[in-house]
Amino acid sequence: MNSIEVKNLTKKFGEFISVNNISFNVKKGEVFGFLGANGAGKSTTIRMLCGILKPTSGDAIVGGFSVMNQPEKVKQHIGYMSQKFSLYNDLTVEENINFFGNIYGLTNTVLEERKRWVLSVADLTGKEKLLTNSLPGGIKQRLALGTAVIHKPEIVFLDEPTSGVDPIARRNFWELINSLSEDGITVVVTTHYLEEAEYCNNIILIDSGKLIAEGNPKELKERYIQNKILEIECERISEA
Repeated sequence: MNSIEVKNLTKKFGEFISVNNISFNVKKGEVFGFLGANGAGKSTTIRMLCGILKPTSGDAIVGGFSVMNQPEKVKQHIGYMSQKFSLYNDLTVEENINFFGNIYGLTNTVLEERKRWVLSVADLTGKEKLLTNSLPGGIKQRLALGTAVIHKPEIVFLDEPTSGVDPIARRNFWELINSLSEDGITVVVTTHYLEEAEYCNNIILIDSGKLIAEGNPKELKERYIQNKILEIECERISEA
């Protein structure tokens, strides 16, 4: 069963074609990656799939609704974490959680239950009164993801979620992404880190707005990388 079906999706800004006639499907509950360099069209595609940006032509069905004709319905069934840090730095951790919980219509018992979950996944239990601005980058990202799925959406879109965080925080963040997938949430994530594609069930490669390849990471490596890949495992890195 597909959570997302994209057909001939195109976005133009004047004469510039940002996304050029792309088509693909995303299965329910999978981690699906958009891989490409900065400026390839990944973020524009995500914004169209979220109902934020109207396509020039083509369409996509997200959670059973058309992004062209039913963008507000799409927004009710998704979570979205933007490329830039999306929380309010001058609010406390708890205030941010309450704010986004209220936006999504959570009240009383449900909000308190989901707040405990967000604090747990962000490793912030007992630190609710800290200003968000004081948090390390990796913890901020986990908090932002927690608030993006506080309402238990069917699908969550993550736009360059690990940009600017250290490798350990990046790995921990991907463990959280995989746990969401195991809970049945469809996760769509954009990245320009090649190694992060390994964490995805399936990926598409986008270049200059065009879809140039799609498949699972193993298939794509076998298809496009002819030489052997050398993997290096390090021990006791902290002692180096």
